[in-house]
Formats: sequence, structure tokens, C-alpha cells
Amino acid sequence: MINKETPLGRLTRVGFLGVWLVVTFFPLYWIIITSFKDPGDIFRYPIKYWPEHWSLENYRGLFGQAKFGTYLANSVLCATAAAAVATAAAVLSGYVLTRFEFRGKGAVLLAFLVTQMIPAFIALGPLYQLMTDLNLVDNRLGLILVYIAVCVPFCTLMLRGFFENIPVALEEAAMIDGLSRRAALFRVILPVMRPGITAAFIFNFVNCWNELFLSVTLMNSDKNRTVPAALNGFISSFNIDWGSMSAAAVLSILPTMLLFGFASRHIVDGLTSGATKG
Repeated sequence: MINKETPLGRLTRVGFLGVWLVVTFFPLYWIIITSFKDPGDIFRYPIKYWPEHWSLENYRGLFGQAKFGTYLANSVLCATAAAAVATAAAVLSGYVLTRFEFRGKGAVLLAFLVTQMIPAFIALGPLYQLMTDLNLVDNRLGLILVYIAVCVPFCTLMLRGFFENIPVALEEAAMIDGLSRRAALFRVILPVMRPGITAAFIFNFVNCWNELFLSVTLMNSDKNRTVPAALNGFISSFNIDWGSMSAAAVLSILPTMLLFGFASRHIVDGLTSGATKG
């Protein structure tokens, strides 16, 4: 028997979703309009929910005085490089942990899981000492290496679930046709894994793009700081530059929005295909 939705139930559902939509998107809307207000109009009473005079002063200040272009370039470089290398390493490690049996495999998987339970600040002291000994403090290469080390364990476990959904018979058929195991992996398995690899790359990129704690700790100079560290710099002991911070927040959101927009189909396919087994 099919239960038909009553008009009252439909109205309640639509009303609830409408309220949820307003509550969810209002902070984003407020950040956007604040970024286009004159600095003197941000706290002017009564509060205007739609600017009377649109201004690009906050954006000009970002690239003129705050050198936000340098921070943006650093974030793009660090997040893209770390996400690409971490995803490539996780593809190989996930494949090995799925297709091969070897001594210590359970310990490796347990170690990957344990690393996700340890807060980052616990390892900050030894990590900073290690980066100092390697002369990688205030160095973008050092930050990229740290991001790779942080992303690989979870990404490996994530991709391992995708590999388990691919029948071994597909790989065996490719090797029977004359391909080596390596060729079967790159020419047969990885094309099938494209949605999962895309989802893993985006997950790594977003994590690296939004990361603040390690960036603030390891990057000391303005020329090497990333966007989250720059946003944190707009907060001082006695003042918060809301206009510049809002403009910087809008620019920092755009890359991830564009990435999700272009790859949304692969993300959905990747998440759904990795959610079930068989």
C-alpha cells in the first residue's frame, strides 16, 4: 500500500527545508555582501541587508596591501601538489593492501586507522623538530610533505574500499590476454576507478586547502603563508578587519566551489560506488 503525502505534510516538509536553506546559506550571503561594502558601512546602523553602494575597496586592499595573491598562489601550489602526490601514493598502497596478502598487513591497516585518531597538536613538537633538522621550516616543500603524510593513511583506506568493489576476475582476464600486472592496473583497473580517484583527490585538496594549524606553525614569513593563515592574520588583539576578511573568505571559497561544480558527477559516483561491496 502506497501512503500518499497529505497537503499538510508536504507544507511541513517544504517549510522545514526552506528554513534549513535560509539558516545554511545566510552566513555565506552575509560574507559576500560584507565583502562588497565600503569599510565604513559595515557597522553603520541600521544594518543594511543589501548594500546601497557596492565597492571593491576590500578586494583592492587584499591584493594591494595584504599581498593576498601570494597567499592564494601558495595555497594552490601546496594543496594541488600534496593532493596529487597523496592520491597517487594512496592508489598504489590501496591496491597492494587489497590484492596481496603479506605478513604485517593487519598491523599496517591498524596503524593507518590509529593515525586518524591522534590529534595533530600531539605530534606538533616532534614534527616541528624534524622539520627544523631537515631545514624545512618556513618552506613550502616541507608543508607539502607534511600534508602528504597526513592525507595518505585515510585516502589509502578510502581507496581500498573502491578496489574491493572491483572483481579480481577483471584483472585476471587482462593478464590472461597478455598484460602484466602493472599494465592491468594502469590500463584496466584505474579507468574503472576514476570516480573513486577523483573523490579522493578532491577530499585531499579540500583538506589541504582549509588546513590552518600546521600552516600557521610551519610557515613564518609572508611569502610562504597560505590562505587560512592569511585569514587568521586579519584578527588582532583589539580589532578584526571584517571587510578584508570577508573578501578573502569569498576568494578562498571559489576554488573549492568550482572544483566541486566541475567534478560533482564523479564525486557522487565515487561515493556511491565506494559505499557498497559486491
